[in-house]
Amino acid sequence: MRSTFHGIETAKRSLFTHQAALQTTAHNIANASNPAYSRQIVNMQAARPIEAVGMTHSAVPGQLGTGVEFSSITRVRERFLDDQFRNQNKELGSWTVQQDTLEKLEKIVNEPSDSGIRTVLERFWSAWSDLSKDPERIDGRKVVREAAMALADAFNHTSRQLEDLKNDLTKNIELKTDEINTLLTAIADLNREIYRIEGLGDNANDLRDQRDDLTDKLSKIINITVQETASGYTITMGNTQLVNGATASTVTAEGLTAAFGGDLTGGELYGMIRSRDVLVTQYEAELDTLVNTIANGEVTVTIPAGSVLPEGAVVKINGVEQTLTGAQRYITEDTKVTVNGLNGLHKLGYLLTDPPTAGGDFFVGNTAATFRLNPAIEKDPTLIATSMRTAGSGSSESVVTGNNTLALLISELKSEKFVFQPSGGGQSVSATVDDYWGSVVGVLGVQAQEAGRQADNQRVLVDQVDARRQSVSGVSLDEEMANMIKFQHAYNAAARVMTVYDEILDRIINGMGVVGR
Repeated sequence: MRSTFHGIETAKRSLFTHQAALQTTAHNIANASNPAYSRQIVNMQAARPIEAVGMTHSAVPGQLGTGVEFSSITRVRERFLDDQFRNQNKELGSWTVQQDTLEKLEKIVNEPSDSGIRTVLERFWSAWSDLSKDPERIDGRKVVREAAMALADAFNHTSRQLEDLKNDLTKNIELKTDEINTLLTAIADLNREIYRIEGLGDNANDLRDQRDDLTDKLSKIINITVQETASGYTITMGNTQLVNGATASTVTAEGLTAAFGGDLTGGELYGMIRSRDVLVTQYEAELDTLVNTIANGEVTVTIPAGSVLPEGAVVKINGVEQTLTGAQRYITEDTKVTVNGLNGLHKLGYLLTDPPTAGGDFFVGNTAATFRLNPAIEKDPTLIATSMRTAGSGSSESVVTGNNTLALLISELKSEKFVFQPSGGGQSVSATVDDYWGSVVGVLGVQAQEAGRQADNQRVLVDQVDARRQSVSGVSLDEEMANMIKFQHAYNAAARVMTVYDEILDRIINGMGVVGR
């Protein structure tokens, strides 16, 4: 025999189930603008049917349904799309940082412009050219001095900016390391809490969303692999385990730098370390090579006939280094010699003093940070040599002060090919100063363009995967409103059923058995 109150129980279950569905719909609508939220659904199923009580199978046909109940509330999430998103996100983080660094390098180099190194070099060569027109004028020497100091200052300033950029990247690496440790600890804590809640039979949907959001953020900083186990997420970077259940490892900036190119292969941190240790360092080395070559790099010039070189002058003739003394000093025909940069050429000339005194080093320092005009020349511009001729011999030898050979040769270094030997070793390059610097600027432009292209491509890929993920997990207000109406009608219908059964029971209880009273 079936229970008289069976219908009320069926209606009650329907009310409770659809009430939960309405509450879940409200929760979805409230989080419609939350990008880290995954929509949730109430999983309904028919309640276990009942059969009439009997020793054997009841003669009553069929089993009687007991209504509906919800087995769980789960979130809609696709693991495959999460893995795709994180794989693309690490590349986006890496290229975004490199693009930003290269754009900063372009601003530091500042070419082409009226204030870049190329312009300062042009003014330096022009100052020597002007001096060659009247080599005895002291104001011409002062102009050369100022142009040389401006050139050194341009290199020094650029070097300081590069060093500041490296320091900024180092600080950012340390900050990102702290952020990584914070995220790892938070993920481990969520693993613990999710394990506790789900161990009681519930679904920790909102906590899982928080954990996935933190994992997504972590994937942009470093390359990670995520594996879900019974105790929660196990997160690794290459072969390095970062999170295992409720346990989180602590990483350091030094350790992550050591892992660069090994376990660390992507993410913002990879981009920062590569920017600092590869990109910026590369341009520091290029700048050092440029200044050292201007001052000391091998260059071949033609000494005109009639020149008289200082006693003990060191040059290379036909690739053989020679120290010129006595009659060797007198150049009787145009002779090609190789000297060590502007310094070596300046030593082949004379100051405007008697007895004849050879010029000294014009520049000192072999890096962009230490490069400067010889301090002695800074104080006294008369120490700039311009002449390569003397008159007389022996004790009566004197400098021909009006000779402009050296000043002219130095001004022509602009179009002469120097031998550029990279500071870190490698193949030497023969090029003019302008061409070499132009190639450095050109490579920087290509690298910046490529980084921008890669960043744009990765941004498109990340947005595409995220759009697919949102189409699965995101909240659609139209869909939620349709569900809300459906659940509302079902709730109202269940309430009406309960009202009907209430009236039936009222009739049975209060209206039956009154015949004959």
